[in-house]
Amino acid sequence: MDPIYYTVLAINGDYAELVTDQGQPHSITMFLLPEGTVVGSRLKLEHFLWELI
Repeated sequence: MDPIYYTVLAINGDYAELVTDQGQPHSITMFLLPEGTVVGSRLKLEHFLWELI
């Protein structure tokens, strides 16, 4: 599985609104994201693991 890169666009309560580098929107609970994730953070999803980059 190739890594997918995301940018955090907004945080609404317990959910983060993300967009991939290809422009696909994604919403996910903050519980699953790495500690320290804020608006503007870059994230990598690889093998079902999130990494703050």
